[in-house]
Amino acid sequence: MDAVIRVRDLRKTYGRTVAVDGVSFDVARGEIFGLIGPNGAGKTTTMECVEGLRAPDGGTIDVLGLDPVRDVRALQERIGVQLQEAQLQKRITVREAVDLWAALYRAPVDGGRLLDQLGLREKQHAWFMTLSGGQKQRLLIALALVNDPEVVFLDELTTGLDPQARRTIWELVRGIRARGKTVFLTTHLMEEAERLCDRVAIIDRGRLVDLGTPADLVRRHCPTATVVIVTEAPGAAAAFAAIPGVTSVAHDGDTHTIRGAAGGLVTEVIRCLAARRIDVRDVRTELPTLEDVFLETTGRAMRD
Repeated sequence: MDAVIRVRDLRKTYGRTVAVDGVSFDVARGEIFGLIGPNGAGKTTTMECVEGLRAPDGGTIDVLGLDPVRDVRALQERIGVQLQEAQLQKRITVREAVDLWAALYRAPVDGGRLLDQLGLREKQHAWFMTLSGGQKQRLLIALALVNDPEVVFLDELTTGLDPQARRTIWELVRGIRARGKTVFLTTHLMEEAERLCDRVAIIDRGRLVDLGTPADLVRRHCPTATVVIVTEAPGAAAAFAAIPGVTSVAHDGDTHTIRGAAGGLVTEVIRCLAARRIDVRDVRTELPTLEDVFLETTGRAMRD
């Protein structure tokens, strides 16, 4: 793997509080890598250490061959950063913000073209305080891209946005990767991580719980599936219970809930329906998701 970020045994404390405790991972060139977990798990602290905004208390970090603390000035020219809950002056316009950020770098991209790419050209003369939540986030992404970075850091990018704005931001993030960039993001939204990330690392209470593709994590931690069938056929429950790999069958009236090994459960249920010629009114599958993995590995719901 051509890693652009290497983190080994990262540790960060605040007094007696251990925010990050021995975290290690690599981020490959050209991938969207997600650091997921509940609020307060250590995601933002980990990202800020990798960006060079905080000095770690232990471990090593390598970003594009540079040390984020020792080589911070050289690194800033090659990365783009969107900070959690970042804000700008209320009366700075979109274009003024882009021009101001561009002036900080030696070789910025064309600001007008960047606004076109992020759908902000019509808002270039609008004050920051008049923008919608989604427009503000798009502007913050623009500021993170103004130096044409090799690696882009996005921290809790869509928290608080409505579903339409969130999906617009997701498409922008995919577009960043399509242009050859590496994206490192944090989120506590499991759907966001599952939709966007090539690989994710689950962090909780400052420790790395597991790492892999969303599909791999689901297979590893939640190897079960559920099929719900509505049928009036007599003896259906007994027929479903005899299916290979089925672990349980529950029925409430005509609704039968079948649980079993995820690998071939759906296929075996279909074979049973065909072989027994069972008439059904409704069939639906419920496959485990990254959120199920999150709950399984952390043992509790997402924290506020």
